[in-house]
Amino acid sequence: APMPPIPSPEPLAIVAVEGKAGLDRFIEAPCRIFASDPAWIQPLIVERRLHLSPGSNPYFQHARSQAWIALRGGRAVGRISAQIDALHLERYADATGFFGMLDAEDRAETFAALLGTAERWLRAEGMRRARGPFSLSINEEMGLLVDGFATPPMFMMGHARPYYAGHVERLGYRKAVDTLAYMITPDFEASPVMKRLVAASARRVRVRPLDRKRFDSEIDVLRDIFNDAWADNWGFVPFTAAEFHELGRNLRFLVDSELIQIAEVDAEAAAFMVVIPNINEAIRDLRGRLFPTGWAKLLWRLKVRYPSTARVPLMGVRRRF
Repeated sequence: APMPPIPSPEPLAIVAVEGKAGLDRFIEAPCRIFASDPAWIQPLIVERRLHLSPGSNPYFQHARSQAWIALRGGRAVGRISAQIDALHLERYADATGFFGMLDAEDRAETFAALLGTAERWLRAEGMRRARGPFSLSINEEMGLLVDGFATPPMFMMGHARPYYAGHVERLGYRKAVDTLAYMITPDFEASPVMKRLVAASARRVRVRPLDRKRFDSEIDVLRDIFNDAWADNWGFVPFTAAEFHELGRNLRFLVDSELIQIAEVDAEAAAFMVVIPNINEAIRDLRGRLFPTGWAKLLWRLKVRYPSTARVPLMGVRRRF
């Protein structure tokens, strides 16, 4: 008997995101794409709304963006954003815009339609190059996962299906730079060289926790160190005061003072490190929702049970040190 014809997919439509309902649909679009991926962790919906809302995320004080959803038969099968950062253009003058928040079904047509839409928007806004993914900036989630798919994403890190990279590269994109994530156990033994260096510098170097009584001024110190330490890094864009204070507001709630350490050389703040409990571990089964019981579960897991993993999202040493 002849093989039955393979049903052709329903037509694809790319729709611009508008209003609260459109934003919520955009935020929930990856759920179907990652439904069979045990490593994926759905972000908190309320956090994603704040991240993508110009009134809440200080990034939009110096950037503009547009987002789209790919629909097939009325169902969301992909999404993408495009953004232009005035601070990047001031620093590099390279007519480069960015794409991000890229998720899609395993169809070349869907990736082509999404990236093509983002590219046309960037071109119409005067850009000559597209780089990504950044969700939304280099100081937030960045990079496309190409290895380590079985590892759940840490807090403020993206995730992808293994087919993403092939579809993106077939559309003409090439790797710009490698981004690496390192894992270490917290009970590692310092090497003899490290111990000698610490002992030799003990008279000049003091390491102390962040002083919560001077929280705002301490946050200003961290920002100043970070923007100096990373100034020569690939793609660097400085944190604005508003962005870093918004970050500090979140750190105040999430992080004990002992997890923010500042190193002083001859009483001058020279370096810092921030360790954040891996919130993704605590929200894994919440399906993005804090109501009605998610809040209680999250607080208990962060403050009582405590996550078994953590992430260092911010650190830096002033260049002259």
